[in-house]
Amino acid sequence: MGVLDLFRLDQKVALVTGVGSGLGQAMALGLAEAGAHIAGLYRAHYEETRTQVEALGRRFLPVQCDLLQATVAQLDEVVNHVVREMGSLDILVNNAGITRRAPVMEFNERDWDDVLQVDLKALFFLSQAAARIMARQGRGKIIHVASVLSFQGGLFIPAYTAAKSAVAGLTRAMANEWARLGINVNAIAPGYMHTDLTAPLRDDPQRNESISARIPAGRWGEPADLKGVVVFLASAASDYMHGTIVPVDGGWLAW
Repeated sequence: MGVLDLFRLDQKVALVTGVGSGLGQAMALGLAEAGAHIAGLYRAHYEETRTQVEALGRRFLPVQCDLLQATVAQLDEVVNHVVREMGSLDILVNNAGITRRAPVMEFNERDWDDVLQVDLKALFFLSQAAARIMARQGRGKIIHVASVLSFQGGLFIPAYTAAKSAVAGLTRAMANEWARLGINVNAIAPGYMHTDLTAPLRDDPQRNESISARIPAGRWGEPADLKGVVVFLASAASDYMHGTIVPVDGGWLAW
């Protein structure tokens, strides 16, 4: 087998959350380009992603779930539904996330609970359900989307920072327990990316300028910048990687 063959994902099944746009859409397309079939978890829309995945000759299974309201039983059923419909579950990409913005002294309980529900609790219980399937298969790849704020504090987003810091810790904790089962758990830590989530920052001229000036690469990231790393972490090329958090940040953390 040549080295490039290690990156092939032919006939693998990947469940990607937040698949309708942004980072989730780009990573789903990257996985599909490498050969994987996609189960796309969405809240409101998925049609554009489905069209592009199917144009690559891959299957696409839409899975509707509002992670803000989802119970543990519903998240477990999401995984079971994917396995029933697609035959297996080889890759889970926990991408979906939300944020709320307010100074720490003004941050309210509802916003705190909402962010941790989507960004941390749903991630944990989807991973737990997926790992049960993967353990029986003897293999699997779980990829969390962390953040540069897994390492830094940020401004006006305490719940998001808390959740993403916890995601980094869970990546290590899950890897410690599941590596022996043939399950790789790793994370991607995007920097400042051009997505709907960062629109308020880009719409603020002062914040946009200060962030842009601090990125060594000289630009905000694009969703497509995550295609390569998600394929790597989902493929046999990363079989000896466990508990690693990979920054894709234009050099932000190196500054």
